[in-house]
Amino acid sequence: MSLPTSSVVICAYTLARWTELRAAVLAVLDQDVPAEELIIVIDHNAQLAERARTEFLPLHRTVNVVDNNHPRGLSGARNTSLDLASGEIVVFLDDDASPRTTEWLGAILSHYSDDAVYAVGGSAYPVWPDKRPAFLPAEVVGEPGELDWVVGCTYRGQPTETAQVRNLMGANMSFRREPVVALGGFVSGIGRIGRVPLGCEETELCIRLRQTHPDAQIVFDPSIVVDHTVSADRTRPRYLITRSYAEGVSKAAIARLIGAEDALSSERAYTAKILPRAVGRETSAAARGNPVRAWGAMAVVASVGAAGIGYARGKLSTSR
Repeated sequence: MSLPTSSVVICAYTLARWTELRAAVLAVLDQDVPAEELIIVIDHNAQLAERARTEFLPLHRTVNVVDNNHPRGLSGARNTSLDLASGEIVVFLDDDASPRTTEWLGAILSHYSDDAVYAVGGSAYPVWPDKRPAFLPAEVVGEPGELDWVVGCTYRGQPTETAQVRNLMGANMSFRREPVVALGGFVSGIGRIGRVPLGCEETELCIRLRQTHPDAQIVFDPSIVVDHTVSADRTRPRYLITRSYAEGVSKAAIARLIGAEDALSSERAYTAKILPRAVGRETSAAARGNPVRAWGAMAVVASVGAAGIGYARGKLSTSR
């Protein structure tokens, strides 16, 4: 089977993730199916750009280190890569994530043998700095928890087998380049800028892609795995609240751009079905003599509340 050509993109903004960035670059270059190019986009950080060029360009002729020539932020960096990419498929990998196997890229590209497939993504599993925080609920240790999306990872409620989904997660996703470029790429203003924990730019793009191409398939294959490093600051309860609030703000922005029905369809099911089960499970475990589990129930309630406040704040801002 002939696979489409690919451009792998890693967007980076800080030297603090240098170890993780280097691991990601080496893992991409070690793939069984090589990419036509590896584009490393540096988001307005001259020192990082200089070091990246010095250390990465000699590794392989396919490596290119470029500056973000769009507004600062992840959306702008990704759009810079879309401007430059030559591959039929553009694959986005976070700068703190690494493919788990050398079959990662080949597995992504194999899905594109079906012309109806416009986007493919996979799982992201957390690599904790120490151990999983007690306040993040998980039914089974080592499996995704209901709130793992807060740290950019696969969460309980996502498909456990290959399936079509509304949107992909940014740490491990890919798109056919031409349709995305025709749509104007990622929208600026709703995505992450540096350490500000906004997000959802990939959600907005996936929804807009399906609105423009109703028959397009967006495929989630959980067997395509990256390991996603979680920094220590993201293991604290404060980050849970901040990230949840920011998610609400971002969802309000998406609702304004593409309509509330599409923007919140998955979230309604997740909030109505997945999260109440988590609260019940964690509360029951606490009542049976494991009081630490009460933190999980409280975390779910706090996350939903913070997201709701963020959404209301976002709606208020857009209505003015």
